[in-house]
Amino acid sequence: MVVDDEALVRSGFELILNLSDGIQVVATAEGAQAADVIRREDPDVVLLDIRMPDVDGLTVLREIRTLPEPPTVAMLTTFDTDEYILTALRSGAAGFLLKDTEPEQLAQLVRTLAAGGVVMSPKASRVLLRSHPGAGAPQDADVARVKLLSDRERDVLVLIAEGLSNADIGTRIHLSAGTVKDHVSSILTKVRVSSRVQAALLAERAGLLSDDGAHTARSNG
Repeated sequence: MVVDDEALVRSGFELILNLSDGIQVVATAEGAQAADVIRREDPDVVLLDIRMPDVDGLTVLREIRTLPEPPTVAMLTTFDTDEYILTALRSGAAGFLLKDTEPEQLAQLVRTLAAGGVVMSPKASRVLLRSHPGAGAPQDADVARVKLLSDRERDVLVLIAEGLSNADIGTRIHLSAGTVKDHVSSILTKVRVSSRVQAALLAERAGLLSDDGAHTARSNG
């Protein structure tokens, strides 16, 4: 389901996603009608505009989260910086995407959301890391946590921070998606975080990322 105040955005996302294998957009709505439509249509995933004139996305998100079985929600934004991003994640959003996310990547991110994952498009990931108040000089406690990881796990952590899916990480460093999944589980356990978003923020605070949000991971070894 797509929730946005602009009809053109709703129809564009609906067209792109309905052309993607295994995805069906069951409804679209403006913000004020979103909660009622969600109750009626019971979607698995909701893409929710974070800023709408009739009702802001954070209000809609909080209402959705009160439902007995709320859908997975990812926030949509047009802006390169958005002060609402961290608030949305803390309010239960499973990630956020910029509206100019490439169509093929958009479909993959929706599939990840439907599977229970936390997602950020690569560009949006860098926005989040720049906006996080802990960004800056590496924090000693976070550096110590990252030192618990193997070299390969640190490579995977950096690619998580870039917003890559397990499949994309595997392609980048020549590992199977299953092996990457095992690495991700190990990383979350070792550094004591519960989500990929928290892991990405840890990578930033520990100084693993360069100023543009990128880091070159080894392709083998």
